[in-house]
Amino acid sequence: MLKSRITRWSRVGVAGLAATGALLLAACGSPAGAGGAAGGGDAEAPQTEKLKVALVTHAAPGDTFWDTIRAGAENAADLNNIDLLYTSDPDGARQAQLVQQAVDQGVDGIVVTLAKADAMSGEVKKAAEAGIPVFSINAGENDFKSMGVLAHFGQNEFIAGQAAGEQLNEAGKTKAICVIQEQGHVGLEARCEGLADTFEGTSEVLYVQGTDMTNVASTITSKLQTNKDIDAVLTLGAPFAMTAVDAIKDAGSSAALATTDLNPDVYAAIKDGTMLFGIDQQPFMQGYQSVEAVRLFNEGGYVLGGGQAVLTGPAVVNAANAESVAAQFK
Repeated sequence: MLKSRITRWSRVGVAGLAATGALLLAACGSPAGAGGAAGGGDAEAPQTEKLKVALVTHAAPGDTFWDTIRAGAENAADLNNIDLLYTSDPDGARQAQLVQQAVDQGVDGIVVTLAKADAMSGEVKKAAEAGIPVFSINAGENDFKSMGVLAHFGQNEFIAGQAAGEQLNEAGKTKAICVIQEQGHVGLEARCEGLADTFEGTSEVLYVQGTDMTNVASTITSKLQTNKDIDAVLTLGAPFAMTAVDAIKDAGSSAALATTDLNPDVYAAIKDGTMLFGIDQQPFMQGYQSVEAVRLFNEGGYVLGGGQAVLTGPAVVNAANAESVAAQFK
């Protein structure tokens, strides 16, 4: 069953990943120099050289999802003596320019999202060919290896959509809309494709302009008013989920709401029953693991994943298990 696979990744596999970095740090005299001295004695840990790492994402202004990724990255940077340089642009061509800017700054590593893989490919390949270790997060599972990227940290977007479809089936829903806030984003498209794959009812994609919440609200409201038989709305980001709460009310609809990606507001809405569930990719871990990966590679050539994506999700959060993940959303 898909549900059992999701549980295994979310509560066991991911915990194992968190431990992997610690084990590598402890092995061979603590290569990353982030913990105590090898052997647990009183000697001070050897100081590692400071590294400069660029984190380049496709974050749109106001999307709080990226605050969590950045928090994880900054946490890893603090623990691993890394100077973190953060930039973002939702436009693929401009994001690619930010990668080139990082190369020009002489960074020791680059962490990048690959939502617009075609636009990013040229500059990412150049960075890798220049000898800079490049890691990808969040988007790019199917493209990272062809660009010379060493490892990818994220969830499988299609499986995340499948998990949402299974949850809607359990809730007895029959007609759903999958709201995409960024047209052309391969990861978001894959989530909706996964939903269609497992959902036993019918589903369709609804495109909205994610940088304009007024447009998001009015588009969802209009769709629900003209299609009264829609009984489920799946958004693909926490800010859009919160906007959809009001849009559903304004439409006079009784459609259930669920989302991929969580924040404290979405978590609270799941707990109080306003939302059915959330599909969490655990973005803190994407930021943390990828930045720490630069240190590990720098110290000993260590690379996680064995050429496959390192999965940080999906994890289903609903009323039944919300208490177990409460600490993540304080």
